[in-house]
Amino acid sequence: MSASTTNDFCQTLPGWGGGWATSGYGTNHARLGTDSVKGFDCCSLSLQPCKNPVITPDGWLYDKEAILEYILHKKQEIEKQMKEFERQSKQEKDEEVKTGENKQSQKLTAFMKNETSISSKPLNPFHDAPPAKKQRTDEPEKMPSTSNGSISNMQTGRAKELPSFWIPSHTPQAKASLVKKPDKTVYCPMSDKPLKMKHLLPVEFTLADEEDNGKNLAGKQVRYKCAVTHDILTNSIRCAVIKTSGKVVTMDCVEKLIRKDMKDPFTGESLKESDIIPIKGGTGFASSGADLKAKKARPVMMAS
Repeated sequence: MSASTTNDFCQTLPGWGGGWATSGYGTNHARLGTDSVKGFDCCSLSLQPCKNPVITPDGWLYDKEAILEYILHKKQEIEKQMKEFERQSKQEKDEEVKTGENKQSQKLTAFMKNETSISSKPLNPFHDAPPAKKQRTDEPEKMPSTSNGSISNMQTGRAKELPSFWIPSHTPQAKASLVKKPDKTVYCPMSDKPLKMKHLLPVEFTLADEEDNGKNLAGKQVRYKCAVTHDILTNSIRCAVIKTSGKVVTMDCVEKLIRKDMKDPFTGESLKESDIIPIKGGTGFASSGADLKAKKARPVMMAS
């Protein structure tokens, strides 16, 4: 039975009242509204309109203060992890040196013990034997026993020598987790690509010609316009930044005007393809890379 047939079948059953949605089975899908997507001029970290906007070569917009604070915080974390890694490495080397000294000391002690057990009296190989060997051949092997004749290994304090897990001295010791050598590279929080301060490019938005009604810039519905065509910029319009001048224009302007001669209309400089940086994360909806679908997984009924 296919999933669609099963769904139709469930709708006919009493008590189901509308199939998968009301029965509690299946996955719910919902498309997010415009309020779920940050504004095209908002910082990707603070989600607030940028006071001093900068953009990465990948097209992610940040407020300069927020992204510099992020980079500084990451560098401080890396420095702290590096110090901990160096301290741990030094401790491991000290333990290796100490272990080597203990092994050398044990070898020396065993050597001295063997030297003192050597007999200085010449022995006749046909009649005499070393004391240790003679003792082993003369005395019969005895079973280990205690003073009271018991062979139990729990008598006369031998229980303390057993490697039992309930004895505190024999329980496994918790060791500190090993710290891996940290990566000194700071990555972009959105693209996960290496990010440096010199990679951040200044962005200049063109204010829209709107009457000043006393509202703050963040409270205005219309804030910016295309620097060339003067079209109002919204989340539904794809925008790009011209690297040489930092001006924000629409992608329609790029396709119809700028790509014809590949020159910056404000500075006159020649442009390369990499000098046109599309803004990500807020413009164009479908082309912004933002997933506008929300899913809620629920129990699934097996269909035979």
